[in-house]
Amino acid sequence: MSGAARSIDTLRQRRIEALARRAASQQGEVRRLLDGKLARLQAAAAAPQPAAAAEAADLPRSALAGLLAHIAAQGECTGELKTLRRHRSAWNRLQLDLRVTQALAQVPDNAGPLNTQRLLNQALQLLRDAAPQYLQQLMAHAEALLWLDQAHLPGARRSSVRKPAVKPAR
Repeated sequence: MSGAARSIDTLRQRRIEALARRAASQQGEVRRLLDGKLARLQAAAAAPQPAAAAEAADLPRSALAGLLAHIAAQGECTGELKTLRRHRSAWNRLQLDLRVTQALAQVPDNAGPLNTQRLLNQALQLLRDAAPQYLQQLMAHAEALLWLDQAHLPGARRSSVRKPAVKPAR
């Protein structure tokens, strides 16, 4: 079972539980209506049918629900929207340019030709010009590794780095 299917099952179960609590606190005609709806939800949860069809049977139809059903029927909702993908791509490029520019600004003015920071920044600048997609993936990997390193180091540093023992004064 996929994660999405498990999420839907969990949500459906929570909905059934909430409706059962609500029905228990009611009486008369309201109780009868809630019990009927509860029985339909429990039957739908037990029967193997597509999640969208089970949910659509219980929800009132709105204009948005109609539009989403129409889009799903057309088969055009296959993933991320093109506009969103373009904007995300543009935003990632801007963020990458900002990070490379900030890194270049941190190089000392008097750095020699073999200074590690200067050489790294030159390599980043050349990569940005020659292969921006590769640089973007490289930076994502480097940031992930840096984050993992920082997440594990604080506890490890505290236990491995010890203060020198203070010698008592004579």
